[in-house]
Amino acid sequence: MQPEQITFDNPLQNRSDLTRWVKEMLNAVTPFFNNRDSGVDLANFTTHYGQRIANMEAFSRLLWGVTPLLAGGQEPEQLSLYIQVIKNGINPAHVEYWGEIGHSDQRVVEMAAYGLLLALAHKPLLAHFSEQEKQHLWQWLKQSETATIPDNNWHFFPILVQLGFQHAGMPVNREAIERHFAAMERYWLGDGWYSDGPDRPRDYYISMGFHFYGLIYATLMKDADPERCATLRSRATVFANDFIHFFAEDGAAIPFGRSLTYRFAQAAFWSAAAFAGLDSYSPGVLKGLVLRHLRWWMQQQPFDRDGVLSVGYSYPNLIMAEDYNAPGSPYWALKTVLVLALGENSLFWQADEEALPPRHSPHPIPGAAQILVHQPDHEWLLTAGQWERNNFVNTEAKYCKFAYSTRFAFSVERGRFGLSHASPDSMLLLSEKDNYWRGRRDCEQVSMSGHTIYSLWRPWHDVTVDTWLTALGEWQIRVHHLQTARELDTAEGGFSLCFRPQPEQRLTTGISALHGEKDTSAIHCLSAVQREGDVVLTPPNSNLLFADRAAVPVLRSELTPGTHLLISAVWAGNQQDYDPENCPEASLQQGVMHLTSAAYETHFSLTELP
Repeated sequence: MQPEQITFDNPLQNRSDLTRWVKEMLNAVTPFFNNRDSGVDLANFTTHYGQRIANMEAFSRLLWGVTPLLAGGQEPEQLSLYIQVIKNGINPAHVEYWGEIGHSDQRVVEMAAYGLLLALAHKPLLAHFSEQEKQHLWQWLKQSETATIPDNNWHFFPILVQLGFQHAGMPVNREAIERHFAAMERYWLGDGWYSDGPDRPRDYYISMGFHFYGLIYATLMKDADPERCATLRSRATVFANDFIHFFAEDGAAIPFGRSLTYRFAQAAFWSAAAFAGLDSYSPGVLKGLVLRHLRWWMQQQPFDRDGVLSVGYSYPNLIMAEDYNAPGSPYWALKTVLVLALGENSLFWQADEEALPPRHSPHPIPGAAQILVHQPDHEWLLTAGQWERNNFVNTEAKYCKFAYSTRFAFSVERGRFGLSHASPDSMLLLSEKDNYWRGRRDCEQVSMSGHTIYSLWRPWHDVTVDTWLTALGEWQIRVHHLQTARELDTAEGGFSLCFRPQPEQRLTTGISALHGEKDTSAIHCLSAVQREGDVVLTPPNSNLLFADRAAVPVLRSELTPGTHLLISAVWAGNQQDYDPENCPEASLQQGVMHLTSAAYETHFSLTELP
């Protein structure tokens, strides 16, 4: 059987368009079903949990698309194949049995899909199951109740299993529900935000994990657990007021954090909001958020030549992947098609798409230590204080840069030796005169005031950097106070541009500005320590948005042991909007930093200075 190709001219404007698109995505995977292990074998690379479980994961994640189809009165073309794979996988006597659950077992993650399948589509599913097969399904999923799992968003997976049991008329373990909710309550930060575990990041797992699952629970358990459901809805409503700032008018979302290969799961929260009837925004605004986001992804290259979602971001790219990204992992993106569970006559599908509502800029989010900025054709954020303590691949590039952008994304590190491999975009990198580079990683202190984020970090035990990041209109201002016992080389980068065609360069003492066909990216030195403008070219496949080499405007200098103050202004966006004459000016008077431009001004105290 030849794989089915995705229809790239699908307008993705209504329910039938999305239904056809999901069916095509599912059909493209059908030729890769593996009858040896009751899974889907998509590629010859794997993860730390091995090929067999990776194949089970690939099959299970397709259910995030199958379930809304069934719930909405549709069927995937290969429904009988899905049902048989499930029957084989849950049967202890079958050679393709999915097995018993171990410590931190990936299969617990995938059980959530079966919980939702039972919750939303138990009737069309279980009509094909004998009583013994139903018992097999319940017993296999029941393992999640006592499974040892990581202390993070995984706690929702056993809850979704119990949610499925509740709606399918199977025995429910309410103690397990209470225990896992209690564990997650320790991550609640207030103002709509969780962390993904104790002292863990605030990234897309908060939207596509905690609030996505929470809204499903709040909708399907509102009669059985009304008080908790009201709390979950209230928290999601507050979160929505922050999360809407992560999306651009064209549908793109700001790439930030790990698991970006889940791609359009970035908008899963908005599908859950529509499913739950959350009234934070009108159905038309929610519809626009979901469908514009999906259309933006169809303008990228997320599929390989077989029509299968690849590991990567806007193109196939294993370099940016985590060690838990298996060939089928990207199909968690199908969580965003939950809106297909809503009927044609629902408010969501009957509404006309609406544009994004007016949004104040800059928009600070203290709970996430982030500031969101909107400018024409460009959404970006400043951030500090986040570090993935599991040290997944490229943690520093995904969490610790100063800024992240819908239009320019970010580049991942290819090595520490040589500036071109060290991904200098949106970072201050330091080298001990040996061409090995270090940047900000974990922060010892983080605080926010107004539109400024402060962080304290130590690249070496005897080098201290106090950093202030300020959003001043469309400009990003960075102030670094360094105390070093070492001689250092420094390189500080702005946003990166695609190198093809080669950008026009303006390099002087104190300025590096790059001009592409439509884009400009620039960094200006505002401090007394004069830095030379330069350009760094990163290797191909470094930037998440384009496979070509990236050109990064940088400022470079050498520092002697002692105390130094580095100040820069960064701008990126439409070329015609760049005006170097509007670059802010900076002055330091009695420990107070004054920043002024033609339209904006601000000041803050460098209280950490000796």
